[in-house]
Amino acid sequence: MGQLGMTFNGVVVSRPSVMMTGRYWLLGPQLGELTDKGRETTLALGERFRHLYVHQLGFMPKIISDADMIYLRATPMPRALDSVQQSFVGNGSKEMDYLNSLISKWMPEGSSRVAVDSHPRISGIMDTINSTLAHGPQTRLPSAFYDSKGRDIIDKIGIEEWFSGYKESQEYRKLGIGALVGDMVTRMVGSAEGSGDDGLLEVAGVDGQLGKGRGGQTSIKFAMSGCHDTTLAGVLSSLGVFDAEKWPPFTSSIAVELFKDTSVKEPSAKPAEPTARQGFLASVKKTTKPSSVIMRKPVQDFSPEEKAKLQGYYVRLRYNDRPMTVPGCRLPGKHLEGDESFCTLDAFKAIADKFTPRIWTEACVEHLGEPAFPSEPEPAGY
Repeated sequence: MGQLGMTFNGVVVSRPSVMMTGRYWLLGPQLGELTDKGRETTLALGERFRHLYVHQLGFMPKIISDADMIYLRATPMPRALDSVQQSFVGNGSKEMDYLNSLISKWMPEGSSRVAVDSHPRISGIMDTINSTLAHGPQTRLPSAFYDSKGRDIIDKIGIEEWFSGYKESQEYRKLGIGALVGDMVTRMVGSAEGSGDDGLLEVAGVDGQLGKGRGGQTSIKFAMSGCHDTTLAGVLSSLGVFDAEKWPPFTSSIAVELFKDTSVKEPSAKPAEPTARQGFLASVKKTTKPSSVIMRKPVQDFSPEEKAKLQGYYVRLRYNDRPMTVPGCRLPGKHLEGDESFCTLDAFKAIADKFTPRIWTEACVEHLGEPAFPSEPEPAGY
């Protein structure tokens, strides 16, 4: 008889433990949610899976570095989703056990185990480790906090907690980072069409005139915005370029660069007209009035004349001085010939349009009561 090798294992988790008396659920969960006992038993189930498929059979790796070999599915009910989550966490709980073997003795009373939602949270522990590494030996924690394997586990868990949603859901991207990405794209489009929406209309020139710099400038060459590490990773994750990355280190940056192919004839564009400023409120009213024809109008709704304004322009992302290639820009006709990291402006805008909110406050309440996960895959960067 030939030797058998396992090639696939499918597990169905059902009948989570719940408690009810009258109309009230015990142990604190909301209506229909998993109880503490249910979390305990489904976590133990995952630990049994790990013991069998990792340690006994060697079928699965000890550390899962990505989700490409994993398939998870549940009905859109909170207790069903929680059951699968707890079972999967249990399957990988040895990573958390390893962390606790290193540093749990320094955790405060009342939160004795390291966890995603412990006090301090695992992301807070990561911040403390990184900040002490950056500021010299006088600030150092006990050596166990700097264990290389432990730091890798903390980093991986932190990234999954904070940024995995951007990779999976268009709505998550729209509400989490879409407004900022939309602003960046608006400025690039404003620069391409010469409308002043690259930020020039926010600049006061000679004698309070708007739309023309004191040196005669009619376009913005350089713009800088201060933000957070979570902002950077949110942008990169939403554009599909944060796979296999570590948590952004201190002083990280994203450069969003706009290039022009000078061999492409530029369509005629009417420059922004200077406007005399008549006090602060008048200037706000004038500068916030949309002067661009395109603004946040989706590319799919462009007229041929509007599309022509973006021709010959390319966008490149550089994360900490490394060029990043947006997946949707790899397609034929979506990038500069010979270099996929130079995405055509219209292709880049089309990708950003999908998660740029038109009215953010309305988008916040658009899908209340619906399942948190999209019914169809919504990969980032396309």
